[in-house]
Amino acid sequence: MSIKSTMSALSVQRCEASCGALVRGVDLTRTLEPATVAAIRQVWLEHQVIAFPDQAMSIEDLERFAHYMGPFGEDPYIEAMPGHPHVVQVKREPDEKTKIFAETWHSDWSFLPTPPAGTVLFGNIIPPIGGNTLFANQYDAWDALPDAMKSRLKGKMGVHSARLGYARDGAYGAQDRSAGRSMGIRFDDSALKTRSHPIARVHPETGRTALFVSPGYTIGIEDTEPAEVKELLLALFEHQSRPEFVYSHTWSANMLVMWDNRCLVHAATGGYEGHRRLLHRVTIAEKA
Repeated sequence: MSIKSTMSALSVQRCEASCGALVRGVDLTRTLEPATVAAIRQVWLEHQVIAFPDQAMSIEDLERFAHYMGPFGEDPYIEAMPGHPHVVQVKREPDEKTKIFAETWHSDWSFLPTPPAGTVLFGNIIPPIGGNTLFANQYDAWDALPDAMKSRLKGKMGVHSARLGYARDGAYGAQDRSAGRSMGIRFDDSALKTRSHPIARVHPETGRTALFVSPGYTIGIEDTEPAEVKELLLALFEHQSRPEFVYSHTWSANMLVMWDNRCLVHAATGGYEGHRRLLHRVTIAEKA
């Protein structure tokens, strides 16, 4: 059953899933009062991924809203829009044959020294079929682990890298570019670098522990034997996307979606062959 509540004039409808809510009662094309921004942030932290339907936003509106939520983050390996250095286009043409972008479970840019807090994504052109985005609640994923596994992972550092996607031989590397991808993705040897983060990651705002690994970016575990690493990661990847943790989000045109990268993993889906799809994205950095 859907649950509705009101918070600072916001109408919040919880989705029938482990995470997710629809938010109405606010016009994101206008300047927002601090109390409204604070209320939106509270709803976001509670539900992890929130969607605002029927928002006819311009690029400038998108930038303004994202900046309410935190400093602009970086988007390595994706070209920004001309004149809008913090906005990238997520697009696919009707006849495109490349792999669906971001179809592997991941938390955005977790290989950075300080991974981003969140992401906002606005749907401009949405196909009539397919294209759902899947979100998996990593608070619940951590909580559902057996105590023995939690003890095994406590204090362990996961090794994150962009190499599987953005190295020269990665999924979006040289071969992908030659296949004619419409998105402005650029591969680079810097994708081979690694960065370590706690597998049991404490959210800096909620204080809750989330499982912080993903098949998209986690390639190892520090101070762990290679054979054990493979076993552990495969088990965690399978566990973290169990159906009971997953919310499947259905898009509509003029919808803004914001999610929390610190406690979610997400994955794109296809199924809209023959249709153009265009969204605009801004990354939100952690507050200083």
